[in-house]
Amino acid sequence: MIRWITSLGLFVAGSPVWAEQCRLALVLAMDVSTSVDATEDALQRKGLAAALIAPEIQEAFFVSPQPVALAVYEWSGSFNQKLLLDWQIITTTADLVTAAHRIGISERSTSDYPTAMGHALAYGATLLQRAPGCLSQTIDISGDGKNNDGYGPQIAYKHFPFENTIVNGLVINAADFEGEIDLIPFFQQNVLHGPGAFLEIAEGFDDFERAMRRKLERELKGLELSALQTEIAD
Repeated sequence: MIRWITSLGLFVAGSPVWAEQCRLALVLAMDVSTSVDATEDALQRKGLAAALIAPEIQEAFFVSPQPVALAVYEWSGSFNQKLLLDWQIITTTADLVTAAHRIGISERSTSDYPTAMGHALAYGATLLQRAPGCLSQTIDISGDGKNNDGYGPQIAYKHFPFENTIVNGLVINAADFEGEIDLIPFFQQNVLHGPGAFLEIAEGFDDFERAMRRKLERELKGLELSALQTEIAD
């Protein structure tokens, strides 16, 4: 009887409190399709790691006492998604540094597949199904090209659970052959999803870290500002 009560107490202390305290489940999705060469992949991977530990991003993660849950994956073809960081509750600076280090030293899983953005978003939605219970959910997807494999984003939005998920985009407006003139409108019309969804633009892979820092700060601090504005209005 005592053992059962103790176990029940641990369960009650673990699950609901976690759900109430986590403010955002944030998924970062990184494009590693064939249009991304080895140098560009390194700029993207190292840029994301550096962005996560930038001073303003650390401040944004801890602007609220409610922590953020973070997961990261890379994507390319229809069946080519790889989890780089499974769900991690970021409660301390050490947690953030550890997550950034894991991403920074990660190795690309493939470089031979096209751009299956709909499948990438579906993977993100499935990943969110086992996320810690948080007040809101966001998928942050970056890419340097339009969907050219499998179903597109709109099919993913129709058939996978995105009702309570915001999808923001980061366009890598590359200068060489993979840079597409209409890439920005494609993201605006097909990728952005949910109230307040927005697009950030990197002017090439050299600019990826700066753009990612700007986007993360907006996602992390914007959520807190929105909550504050709601409280004031009430």
